[in-house]
Amino acid sequence: MFDQQPTLELLFSQLGLDASPEAIDQFIETHQLTMDIPLHHAPFWTPAQHDFIISHWKKDDDWAIVVDILNEQLHSDSQPHK
Repeated sequence: MFDQQPTLELLFSQLGLDASPEAIDQFIETHQLTMDIPLHHAPFWTPAQHDFIISHWKKDDDWAIVVDILNEQLHSDSQPHK
């Protein structure tokens, strides 16, 4: 069982990605998605990463909040700026 409150850093660790703040910023900057590509359909996920993301999103558990944050950040270039 996972007892820590999920964070973006922990999500990146769970996905097997570099979880340093610089690496997270670079990943988000270089992996922007258009609005027509859902997060879980992004072409850069491995099957295991995809499964982790979709399973927690569907469960709507504590991880889902962090997945939503990542989703928003990976679509930030596609959103209209106010």
